[in-house]
Amino acid sequence: MHPEQHITIAIDGFSSCGKSTLAKALAQKLHYTFIDTGAMYRCVALYALRNGCVLGPHKINLSCIVSSLPEINIRFGDTDQQENRIVLLNGEDVSDAIRQLEVADIVSEVAAIKEVRESLVKQQQELGKNGGVVMDGRDVGTVIFPQAELKLFITAQPKIRAKRRFLELQAKGETNSLEEILENLEHRDHIDSTRAISPLKQAEDAIVVDNSEMDQQQQLDYVLNIIKNKTNLQH
Repeated sequence: MHPEQHITIAIDGFSSCGKSTLAKALAQKLHYTFIDTGAMYRCVALYALRNGCVLGPHKINLSCIVSSLPEINIRFGDTDQQENRIVLLNGEDVSDAIRQLEVADIVSEVAAIKEVRESLVKQQQELGKNGGVVMDGRDVGTVIFPQAELKLFITAQPKIRAKRRFLELQAKGETNSLEEILENLEHRDHIDSTRAISPLKQAEDAIVVDNSEMDQQQQLDYVLNIIKNKTNLQH
C-alpha cells in the first residue's frame, strides 16, 4: 500500500490490547514510521529500577526519577528479525528488558509523573511532526497529536488481555501466573485512567476497536478498511 498522503495515525487504549502489534503492522503495510510511546516510558521505568529510584512494589522516589531525566537518552534503532524496532536506552538494547513484569509493575506510576510526561511528549511530538507515523500509547490522540487525521481507541476484555500477555511472557520463558498478570493489568488500568496528568481516555473523534474476538490479522484488515474509507489511501 502506497499512501497518497502521509497522515498521522494515533492509537490509544488499555495495556496488553495489542496496540503495538497493530501499530507495527500498519506502519509496515503503509510504509510509515512506527513510534512506540509505551516503550519510552518503560525505558524510564527500567532506568529507575536500575538506579535506586524504586523503593518497593508500586513505590517510587519522585525526585530521584525527575533529577535523572537529563541522563536518560532513548532512541529507536533498526528492526530485528521479527520486524520489531530495537529500543536503545543510553545506547544499550533494552528491547527485552523493558518487557519484564518488574518494569510493568511500576511503569504506570512512572508515566503519571508530570515531568516525565512533559519530557517524553516533547520527544514524541518531534519524532512525528512530519506525519507518516503510526504512534501508540495512552494519550496520543488526546495530548501528543490531537490533530491526528485518524484516531483509534483499542480495547478488549481484561481476562482476554491477561491471557494474551501470559502467553507472550510464557513464550519468552517468564513464569508469572495468569493471576499475577491480571492483577498487574487491573492496577495499570486504574493508574492510567485516574492519573491527574494526561489520563487514558478515548478522544471524542476516536474510532473504538474492541478486538476481544479478533485475531491479529482480522484486526489489521478491519483497521485497514477504516483507513481506506476515511482517506484516499489506495492499495
